[in-house]
Amino acid sequence: MFAHLPISDGPTVNDSLTQVGFRRSQTIAYRPACDGCDACVSARIPVRDFSFTRSQERVLAANAGLERNLVEAEATTEQFDLLRRYLDARHPGGGMAEMTWADYIAMVEDTPVRTHVIEYRVPSADDGPGDLAACVLVDLLCDGLSLVYSFFDPRLAKRSLGRFVILDHVLQAQATGLAYVYLGYWVSGSHKMDYKAEYQPLELLKPGGWRLFSAKDRDG
Repeated sequence: MFAHLPISDGPTVNDSLTQVGFRRSQTIAYRPACDGCDACVSARIPVRDFSFTRSQERVLAANAGLERNLVEAEATTEQFDLLRRYLDARHPGGGMAEMTWADYIAMVEDTPVRTHVIEYRVPSADDGPGDLAACVLVDLLCDGLSLVYSFFDPRLAKRSLGRFVILDHVLQAQATGLAYVYLGYWVSGSHKMDYKAEYQPLELLKPGGWRLFSAKDRDG
């Protein structure tokens, strides 16, 4: 299912559609609607009730020295170079493997909603900007932060930067009084999606509405 986000009222429409299970890609909101299959389930973290595990606290501590910068949703070649390294190392056969510079510009800049980029940098020894370690494209919703897409330097895999980005956005949402961090879709039994179940409590959008994740969800 697809819906075009209007330029005039894009943020409000995006808020409403995200709350009922849609995801944004540029100017379009979409939701899987496959015959006989409902495996793709929207997931979000209710940050007010979130408590960090010891493992998650270690990830935060390991990356505490990174500099976080909120920048406008404007594509840079530095970001794109990082994305290419990430895709080549982590998703060489994925749907985004052939992404070009023009594609990246469209992904970041072609939007009618409230969106921004968070850059995480390794501090520099001089006054210049440090090396770019991770990036995430984020939509600001009326009730939370929606992580549209994140990527990081594969050479820094030991830092668990993918997990760190999510945990840091939980902290950002808590600090600004937002209720949720939206993680996109979770699929039971999918190895690539398993990591989302690490963030508890987690809410899943079921036919009766949002409800807390349970062991039955993981078992399918």
